[in-house]
Amino acid sequence: MAQIFTRFGAISLAYLALVAPALAETPAPAEPLSYGETVLATSGDAASGRETLGVVRLFTNDTLADRRDRWRTGAFSVSVFRGPAWTGALPTEAFSILEYRFRGEAISPDNTINPARGDRLYAGTIWAGVHTHYDLHGFDVSAGADIAITGEQSGIRSLQAGIHDAFSMSRIGVENYQVEDGVYLHGTLEVARSLRWQGGEMRPFIELQGGVENMARLGFDLTFGSLGQGGFLARDPITGQRIAGITNIADEGGWSLLLGADTAWVDSSIFLPEERGFLAEEHRHRARLGVNYGFGQSNLFYGITWASEEFVGQPVGQAIGSLSIDIRF
Repeated sequence: MAQIFTRFGAISLAYLALVAPALAETPAPAEPLSYGETVLATSGDAASGRETLGVVRLFTNDTLADRRDRWRTGAFSVSVFRGPAWTGALPTEAFSILEYRFRGEAISPDNTINPARGDRLYAGTIWAGVHTHYDLHGFDVSAGADIAITGEQSGIRSLQAGIHDAFSMSRIGVENYQVEDGVYLHGTLEVARSLRWQGGEMRPFIELQGGVENMARLGFDLTFGSLGQGGFLARDPITGQRIAGITNIADEGGWSLLLGADTAWVDSSIFLPEERGFLAEEHRHRARLGVNYGFGQSNLFYGITWASEEFVGQPVGQAIGSLSIDIRF
């Protein structure tokens, strides 16, 4: 298992080297899309006919589900999708569509004032990376790399503490009970196969992750309803929920119901350092339900995910809520 993750880390480094030039391109103006999204263009994009295909903003918090403030407690992410004009299906060339990701996440013990013995460390993390999505002989492939900044240097604990103070919530007093400062490269590879029928889709997938958390995952997603057909759904790394990343511009609304479940085999986690006495659960399970409602070119998404225990000593799993609001004029 360790050799597999070591090789996958090397692949991630090579991938980051390939996409680095795309991040370094000089910005240049571009024509706006008809649905009014702000266009982020580059000189390379102008030459290749790239445009902004979609922007996703997702708020994830356990208070949106079980109304607790613990463990996988909260995150906010933004993804920008850029590529040639969307044709209703993934391109067959890797790097044709690029997803630029930014995410801040807080993981905390159950009690943030006086953590119980054996409860997990506080972990604030900032993530930034690039991923590509393409079709490989009928299989949907998502591959990419992120830089993760962990610990007090991320600023997440200070931000959460300020929010809690402003709203007279519990104090975040875990300055001396958190993961160490670090900078890590994290790679993700997902391969899926979409099996469609009128008004529905089943999508089994496998996933490998290496870097911050080393694991292999197997699962499936089910989608019912007309909304989102001809578009592209992107997976949230925390919950596994699939959110509308690229919208079919001809889609004038409707609804979709999204179901899914997966199991992960976990090798190790920076968030659960063994040298400090923590043991990651060998298996993690997730089950999720989401509803996406669209009107015009706008849509609202709410999902709830049940996540099993992540570390030895965690007494129960938890429910996590996800919310995305995309209003377009």
